Amino acid sequence: MAFQFQAIALRAQSDEVVWVQIEAQPSLALAEDAIRSYSESLQDVNGFALGGGWYGIALGPYARDDADRVLQVLRREGAIPRDSYIAFASSFRQQFWPRGENQLADTAAAQPSLDSGTAEPEQSAEAAPVVAPETEPEPDETPAEARRSEALLTRDERMELQVALKWAGYYNAAIDGAFGRGTRGSMAGWQQDNGYEPTGILTTMQRSDLMRQYNAVLEDLGLELVTDTTAGIRLLMPMDVVAFDRYEAPFAHYSPTGDINARLILISQEGDQKTLFGLYDILQTLAIIPEDGPRERSRDGFTIVGENARIVSHTEVSLRNGQIKGWTLVWPSGDEERRTRLLGEMQQSYEPVPGVMPAAMGADSGQSIDLLSGLEIRKPILSRSGFYVDQRGTVLTSSEAVAQCGRVTLDKKTEAEVVLSDAASGVAVLRPATPIAPMGHARFATAVPRLQSDVAAAGYPYEGRLAAPTLNFGKLEELQGLSGETGVERLSLNALPGDAGGPVMDQGGAVIGMVQPAQAEGRQLPPGVAFAVDNEVLVSVLGQAGLSAQAAEPDRSLAPEDLTRIGMAMTVLVSCWE
Repeated sequence: MAFQFQAIALRAQSDEVVWVQIEAQPSLALAEDAIRSYSESLQDVNGFALGGGWYGIALGPYARDDADRVLQVLRREGAIPRDSYIAFASSFRQQFWPRGENQLADTAAAQPSLDSGTAEPEQSAEAAPVVAPETEPEPDETPAEARRSEALLTRDERMELQVALKWAGYYNAAIDGAFGRGTRGSMAGWQQDNGYEPTGILTTMQRSDLMRQYNAVLEDLGLELVTDTTAGIRLLMPMDVVAFDRYEAPFAHYSPTGDINARLILISQEGDQKTLFGLYDILQTLAIIPEDGPRERSRDGFTIVGENARIVSHTEVSLRNGQIKGWTLVWPSGDEERRTRLLGEMQQSYEPVPGVMPAAMGADSGQSIDLLSGLEIRKPILSRSGFYVDQRGTVLTSSEAVAQCGRVTLDKKTEAEVVLSDAASGVAVLRPATPIAPMGHARFATAVPRLQSDVAAAGYPYEGRLAAPTLNFGKLEELQGLSGETGVERLSLNALPGDAGGPVMDQGGAVIGMVQPAQAEGRQLPPGVAFAVDNEVLVSVLGQAGLSAQAAEPDRSLAPEDLTRIGMAMTVLVSCWE
């Protein structure tokens, strides 16, 4: 192929001489580097000054018909850029490569004069060196030449120019690849503001300049097309931002390496639609996928967008031929332009390739209840206990459990709204956002409890790490606080932070109070001392919320197992989320 094109170049001396311009660089050093790279696979590579500080790389010289064929073949083979075009000698100034040559003068001498019809020899390069004038630089193409090179653009390339013009603020119509009045006007506006003649037709150099501006936001990301053969995925990745870390099936982890706290996770496993739908649910429990954001699931794939004040994540997964593959990009909030541009590049480049991650990959890694294949499961800010007070699922809990929460859940799955939060008593009333039917609810004691009587507190002492509530037994020591405060009960009970908000019951299962949270300030209490809001205060708070408390049967005494059943039925985990 190279020999054939060399022969074509030699024949150019008898026809109109043209060139195939393949690239332009804004500095001589960059142009020479590019020429050396092209020269490894192509012949007849030349370098010319273009004016305005630009340097062009061109193949030739060729006769016009031959140049068209060279352009078509090399484009099709991917040997030269798609925006390469036919250029005329008038577009070039002094030749800088190969060093010491001046083919502009040589080819001009070989062509007939337009005036006399005979070949008029020109002065040698040594006698009359070609020097760029000091006047304003000429355009790299005339409008006619720009139209010809523009006509060679594909529809996608024309749409890319419209996208770039829209990004730059000059175009606000449809991205359709049709260069009508609106597109031409936006081109002229961009040319005017960037020091070019506003012709409304972008030359090759100007198109390159526009796209360089558009892509500048991606320059420091180090985009590379990476093929992960273990995951069976090819994807454009920001390798100056993330680097491969480890495999933990079904995930390939690419972790942050610098100042940008971003990460990329490839997803690869065998499975069917049931596996796909299970993965869709599981991913939404992870900390890297915030709960706010759109979700879409089809029979063979899904997309999940999660966003909060810290991160934005985007996940795309599909099922093909028994293989589930996809990826998740996690990016810091507040960097939307760069994130969306990167996301678009990744979406266009994504390609499943042969191979799927073995299910046992990374199985010897350390395990944790808070991790799923190396990814942290989303956790609430805090979790406390609460208890149902009616069949509609209304809940009493500690006001600490719902303070400054983005949202509140019951048993981590049912959204709840705060009906009332009474700072004075430290009690809050919650209502489930969707109807629920609790297995049991509280009934309140009507008589004053006896000192030194046995009591039981139900709650989630470990903030939900155990799936069910537990009962903690103790005694009622005093019907006031240490300083004589009313509405408070002192208990001899070992209570943990997660127990706060849970019910305190007498031996008959009647609620006599609600466990208070440990005080954040003040002196340290000795072990086995806890406090509870008494039931009179609880009944009063319910009244403020427009609710009534149900009375318990008096003078009952239940076996421990029955008391445990009642306590577990009414107690609920209350979680506070961002």
